[in-house]
Amino acid sequence: WLVIDRKVYDATKFSKRHPGGSRVISHYAGQDATDAFVAFHSNKSLVKKHLKSLLIGELAPDQPSFESNKKKALLEDFRELRCTVEKMGLLRPNFIFFFLIFLHLLVLDAASWLVVWYFGISFVPFLVGMVFFTIAQIQMGWFQHDLGHCSVFKKPQWNRILQIVVINVLKGLSASWWNHLHNQHHAKPNCFRKDPDLNMHPLLFCLGKTLSIEV
Repeated sequence: WLVIDRKVYDATKFSKRHPGGSRVISHYAGQDATDAFVAFHSNKSLVKKHLKSLLIGELAPDQPSFESNKKKALLEDFRELRCTVEKMGLLRPNFIFFFLIFLHLLVLDAASWLVVWYFGISFVPFLVGMVFFTIAQIQMGWFQHDLGHCSVFKKPQWNRILQIVVINVLKGLSASWWNHLHNQHHAKPNCFRKDPDLNMHPLLFCLGKTLSIEV
């Protein structure tokens, strides 16, 4: 069970069919998931159709609609800031910018191989090609990151297709694997045993008294 806008939903069975994976939902079991729900779903009207069949009740009037470990004033400020950002249009993508990003990635990637192919594998051509290739690969990682967040196109399917091209084809990684881990990271950032980024390197990220003790 979880709470969205003070309404209580039983997502037990639906979690297995959840496009974002069941683990993301399970991280919010028994908690208020309003802000995560807003952040993860761009087309809220479509998603809310699925919520109707999961509705089982509402919070009692005396029950707060936020977690006990969060400050109400800070949460309200965050929600107000998000509304302001959306009204200002700061979340609308610049397609020319992303097109040029993708184009320069392809140019750098091709240049890295062409330099070695044309000039041979002596030290200088190899070093120049390696620099081109490294920059291209790093920038591809950030570009597919934006695609994974559905921040480039309005339709999630288009973001998904281009993300597969960039990370699966050009980088040789798995888009599904990355999305599965990264969704959890943003659902519960820096929460031990819920944020996979911390689980990958539990000793490297043992900073701060609370986390160090828990590890």
